[in-house]
Amino acid sequence: MNPRQNDAHQSGSDALVTPGWLEERLETVAADDPELRLIEVDLNTEFYEQGHIPGAVGIDWRRQLQHATRRDLPSKEAFADLLGTHGITEDSEIVLYGDSSNWFAAHLYWMLTYYGHDDVSLLDGGRRHWIESERPTTAEVPSYTPRSYRPGGPFEGVRAYQHDVERALSKPTELVDVRLPGEYEGALITPPGMNESAQRGGHVPGAKNIVWSENLQSDGRFKSPETLAELYRTRGVGKDSDVIVYCRIGERSSLTWFVLSELLGHPSVRNYDGAWIEWGNLIGAPIVTGPEPGE
Repeated sequence: MNPRQNDAHQSGSDALVTPGWLEERLETVAADDPELRLIEVDLNTEFYEQGHIPGAVGIDWRRQLQHATRRDLPSKEAFADLLGTHGITEDSEIVLYGDSSNWFAAHLYWMLTYYGHDDVSLLDGGRRHWIESERPTTAEVPSYTPRSYRPGGPFEGVRAYQHDVERALSKPTELVDVRLPGEYEGALITPPGMNESAQRGGHVPGAKNIVWSENLQSDGRFKSPETLAELYRTRGVGKDSDVIVYCRIGERSSLTWFVLSELLGHPSVRNYDGAWIEWGNLIGAPIVTGPEPGE
């Protein structure tokens, strides 16, 4: 039996660890040895300051995982410096979790895959489920010996760009828009409380609206692989499909990319991290408002 699968909820993938698996390894997490490192990734860094899983280091998604002026990924050099500062090497096993149903943790997971890190997992249920299940937290901030981190890649097979979406309009590629129905149909430009915006609302022509939250149970943990496979099969996203997922800024779609690529094993899934902030601001980009014809 896979040692990660020792909770009632079976992960079915080495990409997903259960809270029970992690709790048994908190001493290893807190050791200075870089073998296993735990990272909390938040948009609201006050969460980490109020209390986090013992041994976890904190990463500020907005400040440390987005380019300050281009809203692009960090360069390979900046990424290496960030991870090395937290005592992480390219051989470390990394477990990620965070706020907002693991959106931002999933985005870092995708980024680590882009830069060639092999041994990385998400904590099922993220920060919310860990706390609701009354597992240990602390306000103590750990300090680890800095290490040299040598990223690989970038491996472009997991990333889509504007030109890839443009090609998908006339190719057999499934576009999956994971945003709220109001965003998809153009009634909302941004979700409530968010700032980054686009000039136009709507969706890329032909995109299917499969909201990111459909991947999760009510407690924030992922649905079973069988349930997830059925969800996407019945919505027309076959396992052999070429798939591009997108949202508004790339973090919610990272969660869906994780499900399709890592939990379900779809071989061709790319995350369009330029997302609606890019497409909705392009001059002349084709956009559909309202539901797709025939829906």
